Amino acid sequence: MWFDDWSDIVRVLIVGTAAYVGLVALLRISGKRTLAKLNAFDLVVTVAFGSTLATILLSSDVSYAEGVTALILLAVLQFVAAMISSRLRLGRAVITARPTLLLHEGVILGERLREQRISADEIRQAVRASGAGSLADIAAVVLETDGSLSVISADRLGDGSALGGLSV
Repeated sequence: MWFDDWSDIVRVLIVGTAAYVGLVALLRISGKRTLAKLNAFDLVVTVAFGSTLATILLSSDVSYAEGVTALILLAVLQFVAAMISSRLRLGRAVITARPTLLLHEGVILGERLREQRISADEIRQAVRASGAGSLADIAAVVLETDGSLSVISADRLGDGSALGGLSV
């Protein structure tokens, strides 16, 4: 339980170093989008990278070549999904969630909160975190595709073009 064999330790050191270097190289080659947190799919890929790296490090049943192949597969699938979602409207609808307007012109949209399982207290917290003290001063609160809340104050709304595509 505490110690089995020096060869296991050496394997973790050698394979772990190689896997880490391979993952860093793969991430540099595949671009910034691979680890972006733009939507839930991106989060799943990021977690899968970590899980795969841990498996390569700790499981002697998985060879280095198998592990690197799995990492490459994840990067390729992420690339394909990003291409589809950025170029095809239907692909984007399937792969990513749409942003949801939760507060409009100071009024909390209760039905939208229930649909998204967000509480009014969470809206108020996001408004406070933005530095505002009154919901009346807020033009919009949007639940973004990555799960974050964007708060747009009335004095910063401008022409409202950032809210394009969101239904009131």
